[in-house]
Amino acid sequence: MQVHISSLLHATSIALACGVLCAAILALLLKTGLAWRLATDIPNERSLHERPTPRVGGWGIMPVVVLAIGLLAPSLWLIAVGVAFLAAVSQIDDRRGLPARVRFGAHFVAVLALVVVYPAPIPWWCLASLAFLMLWLVNLYNFMDGSDGLAGGMALFGFSTYAIAALFGPTPMRELSWACAAVAGAAGGFLLFNFHPAKIFLGDAGSIPTGFLAGALGYWGWRNGAWPIWFPVLVFSPFIGDASITLIKRLLRGEKFWQAHREHYYQRMVRLGTGHAVTALTWYLIMFTGIILALWALALPTALQWGIVGGWAVVLVLMGAAIDMRWRRFQSLSRQP
Repeated sequence: MQVHISSLLHATSIALACGVLCAAILALLLKTGLAWRLATDIPNERSLHERPTPRVGGWGIMPVVVLAIGLLAPSLWLIAVGVAFLAAVSQIDDRRGLPARVRFGAHFVAVLALVVVYPAPIPWWCLASLAFLMLWLVNLYNFMDGSDGLAGGMALFGFSTYAIAALFGPTPMRELSWACAAVAGAAGGFLLFNFHPAKIFLGDAGSIPTGFLAGALGYWGWRNGAWPIWFPVLVFSPFIGDASITLIKRLLRGEKFWQAHREHYYQRMVRLGTGHAVTALTWYLIMFTGIILALWALALPTALQWGIVGGWAVVLVLMGAAIDMRWRRFQSLSRQP
């Protein structure tokens, strides 16, 4: 236990250092005005914000994460390479725009490289399914980056949980814990500028690599015995649930799912008058509840673990249904003369 506590303190120090470094980079970008020249989000009819805002969160988070992994977790070098590659491609998309096939192609290459170089000892079709789920996680994190403080806070909570579980799980993995702590810390540094009213947005150069990290580090931990396959899903379940249900609804209506819209549950909460800050805090509470369940379930028999996962999924569906009911009532009232 003393070794675990020492490793946890080390991970905490890494998180704090990465948070300070990320915040310093972003503060410098804002002070010099470079943030506006790198990429700026201009509000449109699908936006929840009202004024132009720099989309440079990735410029603070990703260099710090890549550097930390390179120095502290060299066994995860391929994940760091994938992060750098996706950040570079996504920055071009932030700056100039790229066709959807080019963006998705880059995501596919990063995920494919990970599962080919480090395959899990499972049937090929199971590995292909996991690769697809990781590819979805890359994109859903981008879809869910649309409200002040939401994506940054989810990263802070989610990767902090990864870091803790990697140390105290059945197979302690210090390098994985330190890499996750670095991501969590950098996300915390970004959140200082992103909580409402946001001075900086994450941008594709931040959200796409963050989604990749959530999937890749989750895969790495499962592949090496740090946690069960359900653990990353339960940790990031609010994001996964919102984005997945919204995607299914849009596909059933024949819409292009990759186009920007305002139909996510968090977007509807903001538009219903909840506001950015309260919406973010509500989602933090929901994610924190799922995290407590995930950490608690690690010590339970497998059947009970899956029972908790299924029960929490039902709870999230009921929450979504409640938001849908409020939204329909809101729309019906707004149509009345």
